[in-house]
This record gives sequence, structure tokens and C-alpha cells, in this order.
Amino acid sequence: MSHDAPVLVLGLGRFGAATAGQLERQHREVLVVDTDAALVQKWSDRVTHAVQADATDIDALRQIGAQDFAIAVVAVGSHLESSVLITSNLVDLGIPQIWAKAVSRSHGTILSRIGANHVVYPEREAGERTAHLVSGRMLDFIEFDDDFAVVKMFPPRAVRGKDLATTVIRTRHGLTVLGIKSPGRAFVPATPDSIIGEDDVIIVSGTETDLERFAALE
Repeated sequence: MSHDAPVLVLGLGRFGAATAGQLERQHREVLVVDTDAALVQKWSDRVTHAVQADATDIDALRQIGAQDFAIAVVAVGSHLESSVLITSNLVDLGIPQIWAKAVSRSHGTILSRIGANHVVYPEREAGERTAHLVSGRMLDFIEFDDDFAVVKMFPPRAVRGKDLATTVIRTRHGLTVLGIKSPGRAFVPATPDSIIGEDDVIIVSGTETDLERFAALE
């Protein structure tokens, strides 16, 4: 599948609109679909195509050419029945990659069982991310599988003004510093000789537990 394949976005709520907008900024061809005529009109000048249609009706999807897409995003998460019907329709149309928004674990399980390749929990993920950021030192937090995460953060005072070899962040804290950004400069890959300045920002990877402990240091 081409990395720039056209994308079908079903639903123009906050999640769908954010997805469509980002895809457009990436210069991707996007077809957005919603039952709300006002929303469709609003987005008609923002994306490649905007169509008013009921995506729970498989014949309506066929009429707009949904079966020709390789990637679809079901952004109608708050309406469980509609979300399930739309996802089922996309599966029946043979769309290879289906991303679907879920609002609960049980909702996500249903979507996966009927054929969604990727289930997204935007509210839950946003809440978990916010919980990590409220400490103030972390600026961004991305969690992967198996409790592994990458964090953009201000370094604890204990490691400022020292090179990475001296701070022994890897051996003492179980973390890897991937990059360092000094004010007014771009991020650069970290080396053992890299010195963490007073006003620097660092990119660190490791387990969520180790990162939280490191961020809590003075």
C-alpha cells in the first residue's frame, strides 16, 4: 500500500475533523463523509472531497466510491450502533485498512471482532498523556507497547551541566537519552560526550516507571 494513498474519513466530529485536517496538511487526498450538511459544506474547501451521506447505508458508501479506498477512518465513536454498522460496511466493501475510534474497551473489542484493523481510544489516550504531563517537567509523552515510552522533558537539576557519560543515566536510571535541544538550536543526537545545559530539553526513552522516577528527581 502506498504511503500517500487516499483516505476516507467517516464523521466530522472533533476526532474526524482533526484527522482530516492533519491529512490535508500532509497533502494527502481525503474524502470526508458526514450526515450533517453544514459540516460537509464547512469542510468542502478544506479537503479534497466532502460528501453528505449516511455511512451506515452500504449502498450510499458504494455510490460515493468507498470501495475504491485502501484506508478508512471511522470517526463516529460516540454513537456505538453507527460506529459498528459503518465499520461492518467497510469490512464488507473489502477496505484493507480500517481505523476506528472507540469510546470504551468493550466498544473497541466489538470493532476489532468485526474487522477493524486498528482501534483508537483518543479520549483515554489523551487523559493518560495529560496525567504524565501535569508534573510540569515532561513536555510530551508517547507510550508504546510493553510499558516502553519516549519523553520530551526538561532535565532534572542533578544531570545539568554534565556530559552523559558522567551522569550515567543509562546505568543508574535505566534510560537512554536520544537527543538534546539547546535554546535556538535543532535537536541533535546524543553521544556520551554530550553535555546537558541548564536550559536544554532532552528526548529520553525507557520504561514508564523509570521515566516517571527520573522526571521526579530534583
